[in-house]
Amino acid sequence: MLALAIDTSTKSGTVALYHKEKGLVAELNLNVNLNHSDTVMSAIDALFELSGNSIKDIERIAVSIGPGSFTGIRVGVGTAKGLAYSLKVPLVGINELDAIANLAPRTYKKIISLIDARKERVYYAEYAYNSKDRLERKTDYKDGELRGILDEYRGEEVLFLGDGSIHYRELIKDIMGDKCFFTSNSLSLPRASVMAEICFDMPEDNVFRLEPFYLSKTQAERNREKNKN
Repeated sequence: MLALAIDTSTKSGTVALYHKEKGLVAELNLNVNLNHSDTVMSAIDALFELSGNSIKDIERIAVSIGPGSFTGIRVGVGTAKGLAYSLKVPLVGINELDAIANLAPRTYKKIISLIDARKERVYYAEYAYNSKDRLERKTDYKDGELRGILDEYRGEEVLFLGDGSIHYRELIKDIMGDKCFFTSNSLSLPRASVMAEICFDMPEDNVFRLEPFYLSKTQAERNREKNKN
């Protein structure tokens, strides 16, 4: 069974083809200097050209639903829904924080996914591997001010992942001291191949009902609330 995964929720967009039995077929990063709407379909076409597969070979589609860039999320979800509908294949929406946490080595007891929301704010969630070596989310998906979040974990050993862990690394070190841990940048950013791998064990979503998961309010929503007041 061949799955296509699409992740345009952050600046580091990525697409991948993954075979359930054979593993990774192909994976590409999107051009971060262009809008994902300008690159995602070209990248998907390139996947098929590189792998020798056809889009008709796809039997499942996974997509990041966010949180992250509002525009990027809409591009990815819209593309995935359109393809799933036209190909008549199952669609699986995956939270970006969950996808990032699945990059974590099993040697760490506490894992926090961080997505940069700008101005020292982040989207985040805490994870840990259970006794059966399965990753579990331990908190709700949240957004907040990074300094306050780090104060809550001060003194605890934590592995930080995601673009927030890269962008705010020095701040994390200043507050957490020697209790914070990081992977290499390449192993900390979202990977569509991870989403494609885990999507086989997840229930499918309704192609008409799957919606982006923004977590925080859009600027338009904030402006409307401000105008009401």
